[in-house]
Amino acid sequence: MRPEELLRPTPQGLCCPPGDFHIDPVRPVARALITHGHADHARAGHGHVLATQETLDIMRLRYGEDFAGSTQAIRFGETVAINGVKVGFHPAGHVLGSAQIAVEQNGMRIVASGDYKRQADPTCAGFEPVACDVFITEATFALPIFRHPDATHEIALLLKSVAQFPERCHLVGAYALGKAQRVISLIRQAGYDRPIYIHGALQKLCGYYQSQGIDLGELQPATLEEGDARDFSGAIVIGPPSAFVDRWARRFPDPLACFASGWMRIRQRAKQRGVELPLIISDHCDWDELTDTISEIAPGEVWVTHGREEALVRWCTLAGIPARPLHLVGYEDEGD
Repeated sequence: MRPEELLRPTPQGLCCPPGDFHIDPVRPVARALITHGHADHARAGHGHVLATQETLDIMRLRYGEDFAGSTQAIRFGETVAINGVKVGFHPAGHVLGSAQIAVEQNGMRIVASGDYKRQADPTCAGFEPVACDVFITEATFALPIFRHPDATHEIALLLKSVAQFPERCHLVGAYALGKAQRVISLIRQAGYDRPIYIHGALQKLCGYYQSQGIDLGELQPATLEEGDARDFSGAIVIGPPSAFVDRWARRFPDPLACFASGWMRIRQRAKQRGVELPLIISDHCDWDELTDTISEIAPGEVWVTHGREEALVRWCTLAGIPARPLHLVGYEDEGD
């Protein structure tokens, strides 16, 4: 069978006509398979949702108990049949519970990778290459300029700054799901054992990660209602990027603005955000990791989506791998 008969782009998202389901649909559908819990991939309102237990739990935390008509959990490596189509979930290494979805029928296998990364992450299962005829890859950082340093190097820069400026409060912007917990875990692995203060928007998700056995150490609410601003001198405070543009961030003593994101490779972007200490920590692959992954999997064809599609399609073409952009809309960089 041709790949397009098994999986094709539609206005709702990737659709499997023979299985009558969608993968990460951007609009409510009858049956949705969800790769991970970021809001641009996991939306409320579907009739039935199939995902890992962690992704289902995260969707409940974000949207409430009635986020879907019904749900079904699937484990990594498990296969289920949906209207004669085999479906399997495999670790994507993006955030807790994130999965690649393998769709197979009549000898044709397509793997929709969702968002993925190849760097080690203590807070989620690592990416596992899956042999396939068609590999659908993201392209968030698919330009040669994007080469992410080791995350432990960036954390070392943060802790060095904390030591050099003990009178200042280090405010670290990190996305609420995945990035914030990864940054906290990396800080702990680097030997920092003091309390880390978190914005209220992170509390439920951090609590969930801890309930899954991920050690984040002592976390305290980053609130000034009961104390003096000087109590946060020398402290590390982590919050969502949106919190750093309101009055909440200006309450802290001489705050030093940090931001953990792959976009911090672009100095002008850091400057525009007023970031003093950019931390290049991404939950997506950089250019080399994207191309190395494609080479490792060696699919017969590559479909490229949400990101710098043209550059990666061009690389595949030069490497002798048929490739095309999908031009899917509605996917952002919440977990960058």
